[in-house]
Amino acid sequence: MKRSFYVLLSMVVLASMLLAACGAPAATEAPAAEAPAAEAPAATEAPVVEAPAYEGHKLEAPNCDYGGNVKSIEATAEDTVVFSFCQPEPAFIPKVSSVEAFDIYDSDFLTESGGNSAAFNDTPVGTGPYILKEWVRGSYMTFEPNPNYFGEKPANTTFTLKWGAESAARLTDLQAGNTSGIAEVTADDIPLIEADANIKLYPRKVNNFLYIGLNNSKAPFDNEQVRQAFAMAIDKQKIVDDFYAPGSIAATQFVPPAVKPGFTDGYSSPAFDAAKAVEMLTAAGFDFGQTITLSYSVRTRPYFPQPDKIAEAVQAQLVQNLGIKVELEKQEWAEYLPSVRASEKQMFFLGWSEDYPDATNWYDVFLTSSSKSFGTAYPDIEELIIKAGKLGDATERQALYDQINPLIDTHVPAIVLAHGTTQLAFGAGVENVVLGPYNENFPQMNTADGNVIFSQDGEPVSLMCADETDGSSFRACNQLYSKLYAFDWGTATPKPDLAEECTGNEDATVWTCVLKKGVVFSNGATLDANDVVDTFSIGLDWNNPLRVGNSGTFQYFLDLLGPKGINQPAE
Repeated sequence: MKRSFYVLLSMVVLASMLLAACGAPAATEAPAAEAPAAEAPAATEAPVVEAPAYEGHKLEAPNCDYGGNVKSIEATAEDTVVFSFCQPEPAFIPKVSSVEAFDIYDSDFLTESGGNSAAFNDTPVGTGPYILKEWVRGSYMTFEPNPNYFGEKPANTTFTLKWGAESAARLTDLQAGNTSGIAEVTADDIPLIEADANIKLYPRKVNNFLYIGLNNSKAPFDNEQVRQAFAMAIDKQKIVDDFYAPGSIAATQFVPPAVKPGFTDGYSSPAFDAAKAVEMLTAAGFDFGQTITLSYSVRTRPYFPQPDKIAEAVQAQLVQNLGIKVELEKQEWAEYLPSVRASEKQMFFLGWSEDYPDATNWYDVFLTSSSKSFGTAYPDIEELIIKAGKLGDATERQALYDQINPLIDTHVPAIVLAHGTTQLAFGAGVENVVLGPYNENFPQMNTADGNVIFSQDGEPVSLMCADETDGSSFRACNQLYSKLYAFDWGTATPKPDLAEECTGNEDATVWTCVLKKGVVFSNGATLDANDVVDTFSIGLDWNNPLRVGNSGTFQYFLDLLGPKGINQPAE
């Protein structure tokens, strides 16, 4: 319609010009008396059009009795988000700096995807240094630089993430020049790497542990004395001596010695004593004829460097030391982790590498009701943990952890076995390799041909890491997305990422985050405060229709900001 009008108007103007050109006689005007000059009309000012007010989104709990700590999250301006908490949240910045569960997503893409991780896997939209070029399922992912990235541009032209379960095969790939670097170097690999001038070993210092979970909702581990006996029946030091790299240590408490506040100086869990363990089982009326199922998955980790061998060694110790039957159950990772989280396993291996340097990343994640893997939470432990996490004074916090650590050995939700050392290896020609406790600087690494290829132990589960707890997925998501804060390369120091700054009030119950201006997602959308609110809402609000994800658990939001979610149904 708009085009037809302009065509007609053009024809009328053209006809007028033609008539004038054909010499039509001009009309003779009668002389007229001069009229007085008319006053020019007063200039009319153009009306001022006010910009529409910013419609900020808000997530709000009905009250603070629901069992979580988030009171509200509100976009108060286009570049400002205010987080309000029921209780002090002194570790807010380390928490939002930590895992890729707190990556920020584009609100419109969240809506378009229906909150389903499948859309993220196919066409992820982020503000990170790379975009996904290709995901060949079962083989590799290829990333290329994000032209919209707000930070320092990648120094390489492509980054490829590969995976393989066997450490020896990953090392062979590196030696052949098929990869630039590999993860999870085992004790068996180290002599071969040290003897090869074309490969360089890169140690990484990060707190971690391997544990065996005991589910108190599954017999026979519904008996506290049985759990205590099993904890005494494993020779932890022998496991470390046989299967861990130099520098690894057998566990003496729930957390590693470097977690402070947390670790209690001068305290140790009950020592290995097989004879005492058998006595305790006998006194508890234990059925020595039953078969115990010990479950695990093959994911090579610094804390679980040789999964098959360690699982078989623990099985052998329990059979020999207790005179019982133990069968191993090995399961694929994508099915294994959700089943553990759903409290389906009787006795199981899992582990942990620290996400940020604070005791809340240990006690709160594992020993509050946010986790069902150990069965029912222990109220006396949980009460002290929640109290400790809200304190800013290190001495006061340590006094509470000093009470918690013996309680853990009384209830025995888990048997912590070891704290492993971490080693990565890269080809000698890879430049600018910087490893921190929580990340690798892949965007700033360089090679002669501009291609960086890294091999890890497993395929990412999904690229919607808000609903993942898997390190292999996090490594991929770290290339695609950004968080409010991130840990600087090579350090445990948080630095602003999408935020210019987040500042807390005096008692750390309110944190105000001002966002960087001009940040653009890979799909061209501009970052604003609603993106932050909507991202946190899918992780925290059970009533959010976009809270779909992969498993629908969004575990880290509960672990670090819970233990309960907003509008979470009663169990």
